[in-house]
Amino acid sequence: MAGMTSKIKPTPESIDATLKLLAGANYLADRSLSTVLFLALKMGRPIFLEGEAGVGKTEIAKVLSETLGRRLIRLQCYEGLDESRALYEWDYARQLLHVQMLRDRIGSELAEAPTLAEASAALARADVGVYTESFLVARPLLAAITTSTPAVLLVDEIDRADEAMEAVMLEVLAERQVTVPELGTFTARSAPWVILTSNDTRELSPALKRRCLHFQVDYPDPQTERDIVAVRAPDVEETIIGEVVDLARRLRDLP
Repeated sequence: MAGMTSKIKPTPESIDATLKLLAGANYLADRSLSTVLFLALKMGRPIFLEGEAGVGKTEIAKVLSETLGRRLIRLQCYEGLDESRALYEWDYARQLLHVQMLRDRIGSELAEAPTLAEASAALARADVGVYTESFLVARPLLAAITTSTPAVLLVDEIDRADEAMEAVMLEVLAERQVTVPELGTFTARSAPWVILTSNDTRELSPALKRRCLHFQVDYPDPQTERDIVAVRAPDVEETIIGEVVDLARRLRDLP
């Protein structure tokens, strides 16, 4: 997870302002992508970016985080990703230490019980407090919900995760909340901007897609690709940039 940025900035007020915002961070986007980004920010809707690896999907989240002063929280998906890595887990080591510290005190109180039944009842009434928020370790989804300042939540390569993770994501996308059975429901303190990316390795559920604005990110045209390389590598000669871009495009067409 990235750290806090310096200052929260307002969202762009138009498509042209969105284009300018991205260009200011050396991200050259076309008008169609800027339109979808503008609408997603304005409506507070998650955006689902689909396309091949290397077309700049992940970079969009980084640019929005940087230019608008929002914390970037990233969940990198992979096969076998489970809830404890995506949502939360308990700090078992601290819980155990807490229980050990209370052991002597609880033992002395139980020793005063005249019968085993009363000792058992006293133990049941004792609140050892191991399932409290202080022992909760927030993973990306819970962190994005509980942060007090606006954040950008990047769910990267969601198509690599198992289908069960989509159900977990639905609560975050639809309700802007996360449920922890031992503590209850955490509702978003500041609604995060959610960006999901996919390399299209498998089809996602319609329920998940319906909650997002969808955009297919393709490779740019040759001239735009040259402009992108020139912005990122300003010291490289134009002829070399052209040769590299042409080579890359030929390589993409190979089996």
